[in-house]
Amino acid sequence: MYFEPYAIEVSRRVDASSVQVALELAAGTGRVTRHLRSVLSPGAKLIASDINPDMLAIAKEKLKGANIDWQIIDAQDLPFEADSIDLAVCCFGLMFMPDKLKACSEVRRVLRAGGMFITTTWDKPETIEVSYVYRTITESYLPRPLPESYNLPTSMHDESVLRELLQEAGFSPVVVEKQKKDSQCRSAEDAAEALIQAGAISSVIMSLKPALISEIKSLLAKELGKRYGKAPMVAPMSAIIAHAWK
Repeated sequence: MYFEPYAIEVSRRVDASSVQVALELAAGTGRVTRHLRSVLSPGAKLIASDINPDMLAIAKEKLKGANIDWQIIDAQDLPFEADSIDLAVCCFGLMFMPDKLKACSEVRRVLRAGGMFITTTWDKPETIEVSYVYRTITESYLPRPLPESYNLPTSMHDESVLRELLQEAGFSPVVVEKQKKDSQCRSAEDAAEALIQAGAISSVIMSLKPALISEIKSLLAKELGKRYGKAPMVAPMSAIIAHAWK
């Protein structure tokens, strides 16, 4: 619903002819990894990494048999020699890294001269409309103030902040742009179910009063269907894509 359109977009921007070794950071469950592997040449090495072994285990299972080097890696401390990577990709992971400047500096260190770093972050909360509807409905069930951690996914929505971060890490040139896509789901009910299952706010509600979950899911499915269609459900979303070169 969220990641597939941008996984395709990022992979489309890769010039495979110049890549012999590619590194993916924050690979998660392998959504971007699959598309990167398909656009890279068969002989190119793809290192897909994440700090979370459980997420990486899911990715490995989904892409079993693919020519991918899976590694558990902290992006803030990359275990690679300087000037050893042609392409680095990090989709929707940078905002969760405690030391973002160190992570970006590490990426630049391991890239070869002329190598490119592609990273994506989410736009403002209200521009990811399905998520915004979910949050608006579920927040009303929670005591205030809300934990600051709820804002992490969209904490890097400012294009100038991302540009300055990459420039401070030593990248030049840096190109940053907003890219709108459609989030799609088979039905509004499926979307509501997915959001309830995966949403951090829902987890808190579940721990406080589990009986509310079915009520929230019903409200959410109804509102999403009214705004974006019951089946299929199609809603706008926006993200920021940055290209940075060493």
